[in-house]
Amino acid sequence: MPLAIRASSSVLTVFFATLLGGCAKEPTEAPPPAKPSASAVATTPPPPPPPAPVEPPKPRDDCPPGSSGPGTLADPCKASGDSRMLDVKYTGKTTDEGPKFSVTNKTKQSILYGSVAVYFYDKAGKQLEVTAGGKPRPMQICSGRIFAGAIKPEEKIFVFFSCVKKAYVPEGTVTIEAEAKGVGFANEAGTDNEFYWSNMDLVPDARPKGGIKAKPKKK
Repeated sequence: MPLAIRASSSVLTVFFATLLGGCAKEPTEAPPPAKPSASAVATTPPPPPPPAPVEPPKPRDDCPPGSSGPGTLADPCKASGDSRMLDVKYTGKTTDEGPKFSVTNKTKQSILYGSVAVYFYDKAGKQLEVTAGGKPRPMQICSGRIFAGAIKPEEKIFVFFSCVKKAYVPEGTVTIEAEAKGVGFANEAGTDNEFYWSNMDLVPDARPKGGIKAKPKKK
């Protein structure tokens, strides 16, 4: 082969090799991961502040003697033993309205609210269950503004309790007794209860006739 043709062949070979090499794909780098948008970023809300401590109500300094407590309806001035704010007695008369009671305020303050338990006994002094109006129970409870207004200090009134109907008196009843287990002392205007008192010792489920006797006053 002549030298000129051999040289041309070499040049063409190099030329085509260059072209082929230029057509090869260069390696590409992976694109960086997309940054999440601000709206897509999950945020954890801060924990709520702890609730402020609730201080228990303070005891009143004017509870009746022998009792103590905040004086609220839920947490009244609590007494024990034979302490009473009201004397509630059956008059011995029962009409179509029911048994009639006398109620005497033993305090120096007006009483607007009352919670009274009424017990029934047969001739032998046995306590009778109240069965009218629901399941048998040891006594009939009346609570609320049951005195048709405030009872003034040391005042005596006569009242029929609307929750002690004639039909509620158990058969065989000879004696009826009642205890005021709670009272509400009226404000100066006599329109609302300022504070409350209670003595649960007066109203056990099983109560002997006569209840807790008041201790004689010391001379």
